[in-house]
Amino acid sequence: EQSQKENMVWQQQILMEMLNEMPIIQLVLDRVEADDIIAMITQSPKYKGWQKVIVSSDKDFLQLLDGETVLYRPIQKKAWTKKDVIEEYGISPENFVIARAIAGDKSDNLAGIQGAGLKTISKRLDFLIEDKMHTLNTVYDHCAAAGNKLKFFERIVEGWNTVETNYKVMNLTPPSISVQGRQKINYALDNFEFELNATELKKCSVEHGFGSYDWSELMAKLRGIVEKNKQSA
Repeated sequence: EQSQKENMVWQQQILMEMLNEMPIIQLVLDRVEADDIIAMITQSPKYKGWQKVIVSSDKDFLQLLDGETVLYRPIQKKAWTKKDVIEEYGISPENFVIARAIAGDKSDNLAGIQGAGLKTISKRLDFLIEDKMHTLNTVYDHCAAAGNKLKFFERIVEGWNTVETNYKVMNLTPPSISVQGRQKINYALDNFEFELNATELKKCSVEHGFGSYDWSELMAKLRGIVEKNKQSA
């Protein structure tokens, strides 16, 4: 397990080193989760009208999907759109974080409400499919009013502290980034130099055992990025 972790760190270091030679922006903030940075970028007015693709297997990102943002989940090899989320779960992306807060997430050790899976939630709280963002208060009031009808509602009311805690952890709208952090990210985006150091990139690939890799297609795309950004500057 330790060697596997060390290998992952090694791969990450190499990747960051090679990305530094490409016209690709890397954004890192101390004590800020990558999830929040990604959420800020997808919601930024700077990229309004752009096609945004998030690459991750984390379901938390489904809450960010809209007409411009999709999620590519590499394990599934599938791109999820807002329409896909609604068809699969019967819950709109705007309200997906509420449903997830109720259901919990075993992969993140977040306990949910007993008997409240996403399918049951979409059935019992069918208004979560609506194309508008509901609040935790709306859901709590609905469950409290219907509490004596079904155990499902009663359990949610009784475990409401768990729901609120999960929601705080999972919610990415708005992202948990300070004003200073936002300023740093925006400065980096506005002042990034789109450059390609092909020589250093090839040298780095040889050093780390990727020398036989055919870089021609990638290099052509990277040069295209550089030229495109020179024209728009």
